[in-house]
Amino acid sequence: MRSFLRKFGRDEDGFSLVFVGMGGLALVGASMLAIDVGMLMSARSQAQNAADAGALAGAIALAYDDWDDRTADGPAVVRAIATAKANKVQDVEVAVNPADVVFLNDEAGVASRVQVTVYRDTAHQNAVQTLIAQYFKIATANVSAVAVAEASPANAMTCVKPFTIPDRWIEKNPITTPWTSAADFSRYDKKGNLISPADVYEPAYTDDGGKKVQNPNYSGYNSEKSRGEKLVLRASNASKIQSSFYFSLAMTDDTGGSDYEWNIANCNRKIYGWGSPLIQEPGAKEGPTIHGIQMLIDKDPNAVWNQSTKAVDNSAYGERQSPRVFPIPLYDPDYYDEGHQTGRVATLRTANWIGFFVEYIGSGSEIHGRIIPIGGIRDKTMTTGTNDFPRAIRLVK
Repeated sequence: MRSFLRKFGRDEDGFSLVFVGMGGLALVGASMLAIDVGMLMSARSQAQNAADAGALAGAIALAYDDWDDRTADGPAVVRAIATAKANKVQDVEVAVNPADVVFLNDEAGVASRVQVTVYRDTAHQNAVQTLIAQYFKIATANVSAVAVAEASPANAMTCVKPFTIPDRWIEKNPITTPWTSAADFSRYDKKGNLISPADVYEPAYTDDGGKKVQNPNYSGYNSEKSRGEKLVLRASNASKIQSSFYFSLAMTDDTGGSDYEWNIANCNRKIYGWGSPLIQEPGAKEGPTIHGIQMLIDKDPNAVWNQSTKAVDNSAYGERQSPRVFPIPLYDPDYYDEGHQTGRVATLRTANWIGFFVEYIGSGSEIHGRIIPIGGIRDKTMTTGTNDFPRAIRLVK
């Protein structure tokens, strides 16, 4: 018996099975890591996409639909939730409720940010199912993601059209007449002296010892406050400054009427910042202007303005993407008028931008349309935008 035990103790037959068994366990563990961890990483990435999309949708709704409505039933919250849920995680909707959409302040203290948190976890009864780990009694895993988007003031614009109208001013002359679209900007006499009473234009910035400071008394347009306002554009006769009179502009690489017309019907990528010079084209270019506008209308002929919702309906490009919606650069009327009246070469400079939906071409080459919110861009090399400027949508977290 003792000899048998000694022999059995020295016998290595079948010992390889132990290594095979242990290797099998290691292989299963590695498979769990390779499959489940990879799957969870994919789920985490998809959850982040859902949060990003929801935050961006909320910020867009703030900028375009209603800046002030931040209630659970408001467009910012509703669109944030709907968009986040539309971006599924492994074919399952994420959980996101009104309480998961939070409005935050930016660095300037303005509540321009939308934070969205999405979940696929046990608490919301939609945790991610595992494949291999369930055999080790790990049946589910929790995944969540957070994103913050910002509707921050733009300080630059692209795809502007090659014509400009004056920014809005405070009407003082005659003193009994409020500002209207037919009012004339009257501030200087032929010697550059102030008339009395003189109209007043409050620019977006004032000069404080050589430093640009945002002007809280800015008198110009605000696309949100002016949303739906009727605007009729007419070729300027160069003798008056009226809100409806436009000057035609020369843009990059312009060589004549055909380029001017193309810049209306299409998108010129030149970037204009606040204060950028606007180079005036000689003549009103009424023909190319009307032809270019008609080309825009023909690109989306069924789009119409809905004054009850103050939005564009029936566009083939979606509610905000119609080619009939475009930015118009606004020029500083005070700066131009002072130069015009004193004999200095009258120059134009960018004061702001408004969004414009062109409705139709009227009699006398009039362009009829509505003011509508529009997005802009942020350029780090240019002066920071103000809250009265169009808004740039971006992810900040």
